[in-house]
Amino acid sequence: MQAVTAYYVLLDDGGTNGVRFGCNDSLVGVARTSPAAEEPLPAAVGALLEAPTEAVLPKPARKTYNALTNSDLKFLSGSFDGTTVTVYLAGTLRLGGVCDIPRVEAQLTQTAVAAVGAIRAEIYVNGNGLAEALRLD
Repeated sequence: MQAVTAYYVLLDDGGTNGVRFGCNDSLVGVARTSPAAEEPLPAAVGALLEAPTEAVLPKPARKTYNALTNSDLKFLSGSFDGTTVTVYLAGTLRLGGVCDIPRVEAQLTQTAVAAVGAIRAEIYVNGNGLAEALRLD
């Protein structure tokens, strides 16, 4: 088993325990385990997509939120060119409301960037860019 970092949300935390973004939330990294033979990018993104609804952070104990819980996404492939990490996902993206848009974007982007040490991330869902996939119709 290897440790990877997946990023979760502390709702209405205002940046107290992580990076402030979106609807006054905080983005925090949580260590998850994955099979040792797996490459870091699919391991980290897979840990986020397959993770339970929440994780518990120690000191002080806080429950995190995973905006991807209701979605049914699978990691297809990914690449890293030394600067940009590109991730291809397939499946159904289900949002719990307008505040889940920045949450999903932050969770996927930061998890992918941290996995490989990238500067930026390009995420695609069913061949569409993440911004388009997150558009509420």
